[in-house]
Amino acid sequence: VQLQASGGGLVQAGGSLRLSCAASGRTFSSYPMGWFRQAPGKEREFVAGISWGGATTNYADSVKGRFTISRDNAKNTVYLQMNSLKPEDTAVYYCARSSGSYIGRYQAEYNVWGQGTLVTVSS
Repeated sequence: VQLQASGGGLVQAGGSLRLSCAASGRTFSSYPMGWFRQAPGKEREFVAGISWGGATTNYADSVKGRFTISRDNAKNTVYLQMNSLKPEDTAVYYCARSSGSYIGRYQAEYNVWGQGTLVTVSS
């Protein structure tokens, strides 16, 4: 499986962006997926996760109510809709596939990673 993230860019505070993560391979729909982000000088952190069927989602407190994760298994794609963006959301965003059957919140629980897409939020 390979993951390709896209949709990043420069946006003003309060604006919106939608990230996409396209997966190759036949096993996409069998695994939970997650989004992580890494800001300059900081550790990579969990942002959101979604179960294999899309019924269950999990969010970091810092994005809850502003970001929405979703997936379309027919298109092998997971999305991250980001609204009410803040300068502190500036980071490289990575999509990842879980190595297990649950939505993990730690990097070690994911074994396939995309290349990252940069989101910059100006104040």
